[in-house]
Amino acid sequence: MTSSKLLSLIFLHQALVVFVLDLPNAEGLKIGFYQQTCPSAEAIIKITTAQYISRAPSLAPALLRMHFHDCFVNGCDGSVLINSTKNNVAEKDSAPDLSLRGFQVIDGVKTAVENECPGVVSCADILALVARDAVSMIKGPYWPVPTGRRDGRVSTAQNALNNIPSPFSNITQLEASFGSKGLSVKDLAVLSGAHTIGISHCFPAVTIRLYNFTGKGDTDPTIDPNYAAVLKKICKPSDLTTLVEMDPGSRKTFDTHYYSIVSKRRGLFQSDGALLSDSETKAYVLSQISSGSTFLKDFGPAMVKMGKIGVLTGKSGEIRKRCAFIN
Repeated sequence: MTSSKLLSLIFLHQALVVFVLDLPNAEGLKIGFYQQTCPSAEAIIKITTAQYISRAPSLAPALLRMHFHDCFVNGCDGSVLINSTKNNVAEKDSAPDLSLRGFQVIDGVKTAVENECPGVVSCADILALVARDAVSMIKGPYWPVPTGRRDGRVSTAQNALNNIPSPFSNITQLEASFGSKGLSVKDLAVLSGAHTIGISHCFPAVTIRLYNFTGKGDTDPTIDPNYAAVLKKICKPSDLTTLVEMDPGSRKTFDTHYYSIVSKRRGLFQSDGALLSDSETKAYVLSQISSGSTFLKDFGPAMVKMGKIGVLTGKSGEIRKRCAFIN
């Protein structure tokens, strides 16, 4: 299909969505926010994202994770994209964000959009749309993304350390973290399912759980011993670089398999296993491995809700010319 035909189809789809859903919400976001100021924005974003994902599908989970990390720190304001300076260590250089990938995708999309509509579309909106499009392009769910976010001007490593949920977290800590962002216990269970795609490294969140869980050379007793034995063959105690699947055997497919492994106590992180420690999250996990699974339907609404955390709208913030630099 030619680019012009693809653009036409995307425009038609977006016009129908805007006609049905063009209603502002309480945060000042709405579907089709750029319909008048940059009508081709979402089509350009989708086409440019596809150029990257078609070559490297593994960027999809990375971009989804980047959006998550952005929203949990200062709200969904694109602050995760800002570079450090000599006077400030930015979020992307904090310990939780050092493994983030895909910044080149956001920069490439931003350039393409700026060429069409200079100074109109925020980096925060671009990140939200790219994350959705990337997941959809690997046959994951598609959800409507309300837009109208503005870009933040503050990005500090300490804010990231203070706000991004840790893979070491227990269920009490996870529920408090998500609750502080206006997300429910169900949202926690649903959004954890994003671990159905992607990989991690054998970093301390994995190796400490395997080799020194309580500081006495022991293994986390909540992990399946057989799975722990498999992981120990992959991740040695001082290993920081070897790649390990978060959803073994299904890491390229956006499905409910993650909940199956969690139910068997084979979640990679302590935070995965923690879902079995609360009656509500455990019930959700178990319900997803039955014939009545709702995960693929639930994921989009949870992402929309997350995408509204602490947004800047109206005249707040700015529209960055380059996503890595404050104007």
